[in-house]
Amino acid sequence: RPHRTELYEDPPSGCWPIVYSPDYNITFMGLEKLHPFDAGKWGKVINFLKEEKLIADDLIVQAREATDEDLLVVHTRRYLNKLKWSFVVATITEIPPVAFLPNFVVQRKVLRPLRTQTGGTIMAGKLAVDRGWAINVGGGFHHCSSDKGGGFCAYADITLAIKFLFERVPGVSKATIIDLDAHQGNGHERDFMDDPRVYIMDAYNRYIYPGDGFAKRAIKRKVELEWGTEDTEYLQKVHTHVEGALNEFKPDILVYNAGTDILDGDPLGGLAISPQGIVRRDELVFKAARRRRIPVLMVTSGGYQKRTARIIADSILNLHSLGLIHSQLAARGAAHPSLEQMVRDSAKDLGNLSLQ
Repeated sequence: RPHRTELYEDPPSGCWPIVYSPDYNITFMGLEKLHPFDAGKWGKVINFLKEEKLIADDLIVQAREATDEDLLVVHTRRYLNKLKWSFVVATITEIPPVAFLPNFVVQRKVLRPLRTQTGGTIMAGKLAVDRGWAINVGGGFHHCSSDKGGGFCAYADITLAIKFLFERVPGVSKATIIDLDAHQGNGHERDFMDDPRVYIMDAYNRYIYPGDGFAKRAIKRKVELEWGTEDTEYLQKVHTHVEGALNEFKPDILVYNAGTDILDGDPLGGLAISPQGIVRRDELVFKAARRRRIPVLMVTSGGYQKRTARIIADSILNLHSLGLIHSQLAARGAAHPSLEQMVRDSAKDLGNLSLQ
């Protein structure tokens, strides 16, 4: 019997299914600056959305921290105990001085923000099913599996969100993960290695971290990209493979890992996608999901430049201006375009791609 969790309590009905908490942001004596990650990125995204009058504080869903009991739905007790060692957390977050801090400080300043983002992803999973879409402004820790963290990922939030849905939400028994972060999502791949209920598409720079050959066996649609891939080739591949993936396997939920580390100039991603290319990519994924009435949960994942927060906000504003996301209850099947409109849209998408 599933344990009781506060993460599945219904938020006020007037809220947008956008999940965030000020606790997402990691600020700690400047230590966070030792990692290329912009540890305040999540708050900046929200501030841009507020400036544009899309949302206000009382209209977003406040993320809650995932408890040990929540985390144990996927993680082993052994793994959670390992996080009580500061040097283990230093290795996972790639911030060496963390190794020298007392663990209670590491728990509060580093792991609690990551647990809150993880709670946010789990909450957004249920919201997506209820409303047709949801965005966790954080999360997307795709290098973490049930018993191993790495690459700044200490909790397996994608695996958790999907397992929670499978266990607790009637009618959700199949999931698709579309992972478009610049890095291979080896964490959820290891977790769902032999699970026929989960279909994984992953597009990533084939030459960078983590290069996990074992995890690659779980990918049903593998799109391995070359150094410096640019917009035209990238968008065409994303369009072809997202459509192919969703035609091949019809899920009850789509988890979209929307990393912005594909941006040109990212120190870790090695790809060369423009800000407009990122906005267009997110649009392609949402269009493909909405057209098929598949609820979509988006997480923001990697992105290691100061300008990524603005791009994420611009992308959310673009999804809104196109009517792909809105605040009303968009329960499954509500407010969806007609079949002819879908066919026209699809043809137009392909036309636009070939024009670029």
